Amino acid sequence: MSKKIRTEEVDHLFDAILSLKDKEECYTFFEDVCTVNELLSLSQRFEVAHMLREQKTYLDIAEKTGASTATISRVNRSLNYGNDGYDMVFERLEHKEKE
Repeated sequence: MSKKIRTEEVDHLFDAILSLKDKEECYTFFEDVCTVNELLSLSQRFEVAHMLREQKTYLDIAEKTGASTATISRVNRSLNYGNDGYDMVFERLEHKEKE
C-alpha cells in the first residue's frame, strides 16, 4: 500500500466510514463528504472493475458505464497490478450473496 495515503487524516476518514451502520448512513455521509460527481466517479470505477472481472470488453464497458477508455485502463491496471482491494471486496460481496 502506498505510504503517500497513510496519514492520520486518512485514518480518521476510514474510521468514520467504518462506523457507518447501513447503506442509508452511507448515503447521508458520502453526500456530505463528496460532491455528486466524485461519488458518481467512484461508483463508475467500481462498476468498471466488476465488468472487467466478468471479462467484458472495453467497448461494452464504455457503452454501459459511460467511462472513458482511459478510466477503464486505469481500473484494469489496478485490478492487475494494484493491492487486490477490488478482489477482496468482490469476493466478500459474492460470499455475502451466497448466504
